[in-house]
Parts: sequence; C-alpha cells; structure tokens
Amino acid sequence: MPRRSYDQYCAVARALDAVGDRWTLLIVRELLGGSRRYTDLHADLPGVSTDMLASRLKDMERDGLVTRRRLAPPGAASVYALTDRGRALLPALTALADWGAPALDEKRPTDAVRAHWFAVPLLARLAAHFTDGTDVVDITLDEGRFHVLLSGDTGPGYADGPAEHPDVRLRTDAATCADLAHDRLSVAQAIAAGRIAVTRPETGETHGTAAAHRPKAPTA
Repeated sequence: MPRRSYDQYCAVARALDAVGDRWTLLIVRELLGGSRRYTDLHADLPGVSTDMLASRLKDMERDGLVTRRRLAPPGAASVYALTDRGRALLPALTALADWGAPALDEKRPTDAVRAHWFAVPLLARLAAHFTDGTDVVDITLDEGRFHVLLSGDTGPGYADGPAEHPDVRLRTDAATCADLAHDRLSVAQAIAAGRIAVTRPETGETHGTAAAHRPKAPTA
C-alpha cells in the first residue's frame, strides 16, 4: 500500500502522516512500557484485528518509530520496541491523556481496562508528589499491576507488572486513578482520604487504606 500523506508543508501534518492512523498512538502507549511480543500487543489492544496490528507495526517500522528483533532461543520470538523517535512521543501522549481525562467520568459497560493504561497520566503527578528521591513506584489495582520510573538514564517511563525493587508500593483503584488524571484530587489528597495505601518496602511502613480494600460498614 502506498504511503498516505496530507501533502502539507506543516509540522503538525507531518506528525499526523506518521502517527495519525487509528491504533498507532495506542501501540506507542503499549511500547512505552518496554519491548513487547506481537501476541502481547494484541492482547492489550482489545478490538484491533491481527491484520490491522501487523499493518500498523509495519508502517511504524518504515517510519522509524519501531524496531523489531528476534529473541535468542529458547524464546525464538520477535519483539517490538520503540526507537528514540518513538519514545519521544511520551510528552504528546501525556498531553493527549490530560486532554482526554475529563471523558473518564463514566466507565461504559463495553470499556476494557488495563491497569498500565493509567501510567501515562500518572507519571507527572507521581513525580510531583514523590520529591524525596523516590524513583521506582509499584502500583496495584484490581485490574492489574504496573510500575513507573520517575527518573533514570532514559527519563520517566513505565512497565507492566510488578517492580523487582520498588522504592514505594501503592494500592488504589481505577476510579482514583481517573480522578488523579483529571486533577480532581492530588496524590497527597488521595492518600489522606484513604484512597491510596502507601507502603515503603524498606521499612514496612504503611499509610492509608486503598479504597478498593477498605472494609465495608456493617449493615443493620
């Protein structure tokens, strides 16, 4: 298929030539969390067809956003990873997440949820709260677990699954993450309200009780 272009000498148009197609930026969102196999990408992009995903990945390789490499045995599978140019899209996704956060007011019955989808909007908010040298934050929701890196050689980022050696662990829920993304409350306010439980692994110290695990009041 020939490359499509807006044929406009404009930086916005050139950017949309590369990332304006359906699913492209969501693939970037997934790969910002690290290298992924095709099957893992397909599992965390509910609704995308196999043909569409393959086509988008091929386009992204062509445009220098993604690279593909073969794992050594016994893995023997291909994995996809973002290039430096692909990773440079994080600020754009952060801005889109901030713009789209007000639309998270109501979770629709057909909405899929993955815990790590909250990582992009939470990165800046967690960095603003943890100014004491905290770098690795492990976050658990009912929908799954992920961790964010607030600094490091490659800058802020995140990955699906638990962190091996987190500086702090948080337990919360999707509704709280949506409120944080929409700036309806701060991380400090969520902790004070018991909507985020904070544990420091090195001390075992815990603050707050995550909303999803607060005991229900007894009924009459």
